[in-house]
Amino acid sequence: MYCIVQLFDISTTVDPSYVISLIRKLLPPTMNAASTSDSVSGRDLASQGTNGSLVSHSEDQILENKHETMDIVDQQGGRDGDSNDQQKQVVGDDSWEEHGCILWDLATSRTHAELMVPDSSVTQVQNLVLEVILATLMVSQSPRVTEISLGIVGNLACHEVSRKEIASVKGLVEVIVEQLFVDDTPCLCEEFRLLTLCLQGSEGKTWAHVLQPENVLSRILWVVENTLNSQLIEKSVGFLLTISESPDELRTVLLPHLVKLGLPNILINLLAFEISKLEGDERVPERYPVLDIILRAIEALSVIDSCSQELCSSKKLLHLLGTLIKLTDKIEVATSCVTAAVLIANLLSETVDLILEINQDLLFLQGLLDIIPFASDDIEARNALWDIISRLLSQVQEGEMSPSNLHQYISILASKSDLIEEELLDHQLAASNSNKDQENAAVSGRNLQIRTAALKRIDCMVSQWLGLKEGRVSPSNLTLEYPVNERDLDRLKDCCKKYSK
Repeated sequence: MYCIVQLFDISTTVDPSYVISLIRKLLPPTMNAASTSDSVSGRDLASQGTNGSLVSHSEDQILENKHETMDIVDQQGGRDGDSNDQQKQVVGDDSWEEHGCILWDLATSRTHAELMVPDSSVTQVQNLVLEVILATLMVSQSPRVTEISLGIVGNLACHEVSRKEIASVKGLVEVIVEQLFVDDTPCLCEEFRLLTLCLQGSEGKTWAHVLQPENVLSRILWVVENTLNSQLIEKSVGFLLTISESPDELRTVLLPHLVKLGLPNILINLLAFEISKLEGDERVPERYPVLDIILRAIEALSVIDSCSQELCSSKKLLHLLGTLIKLTDKIEVATSCVTAAVLIANLLSETVDLILEINQDLLFLQGLLDIIPFASDDIEARNALWDIISRLLSQVQEGEMSPSNLHQYISILASKSDLIEEELLDHQLAASNSNKDQENAAVSGRNLQIRTAALKRIDCMVSQWLGLKEGRVSPSNLTLEYPVNERDLDRLKDCCKKYSK
């Protein structure tokens, strides 16, 4: 059997025996003697068929040598001094890196991943690539070798069958988790990518229990809090997001300990740093994904009872979210702004008093309205925006609003009448489609209530302003700074009447 893979944009025919030869070339020295013996020669591979397994009739020899390799490493990761020089001469040279990188690329293909790590429930033939990588991780002192080894396992973890096999190799999960303590950014990026993939699989609980010790979780948070590398922040925070979004039985193993170690405050501090970059003279586009993943991680925590109250009590968080909402140029960070709005809505649903912190901020209302077009494809985000607007206007109306403040609000609302009209039309079309089944109809009904409440409050404010204008109490000194276009105002009134019924 031959397989076609896309490698460096070149179509390549890969012989399975070639894959096996690559695995052999990664063997640490004490394993290599057995794997290159006459008993596993090319002639034997031919007689074994297309699987070309390293196991064959020499499996016992290889496994025995594998254990000898592991014996030189103590439980704390120390290495036998006499063997160390020999290991470093072979593990980590240029040829090892070349062969490892080819396997790294090949592992992206499900076909090749299943060749490298066959399903043990279906066949007894194994190619021992995972055992080879386990031994390599235990003896190598080269960060590049560690990165390539984790990269190979990470690509294998993209496939369900090989991901299950990774968790079944004795000692491999523990050794992989130990790589969190390597002080090398590329290694840690691959480490967090691998952990994220494995935690999402059906074997996630196995990984969670190995990650549970306090020193491991403290190390994770230390990396998140102290690295300046944007890619590593994105990978590590993404891993924390995966934990927060995991099923309850897995999340409860890790999240309470992370919260106790200060996870919410760490994420808020990271958010503060990223937003400070947005307010500077030059934005850094490479950091936009970092901002987004941090916000998503905080949003995930905001719907978890054990975390929501701590987030709600943080005025710093609300201020940061408000700063993001009020940015005048949102296009480049539109996704982050939408996430920020959803997060604010979550916080307001937990603690109503938070609205008092923003109820007099006109730029905040304007920022919310500007986000509406960016949330057109996300019904939950659109509902969140309308919920905030409704709560904000309700609080404004309940207070003593001067004619000047009323004029300013009407000016902002009227200037955004086109956005409001388009959003309401889209909502009407979406609602008509979702009414086809009972469950969607119920959700659509709740969404309609949120919008209707907001529109009625806007209509009330418009009527109040028109009354003041007809009574010649209009704050004419504000008309230059906060103009009210009559055409926009008529459109706003029509929208309120049409869509609030």
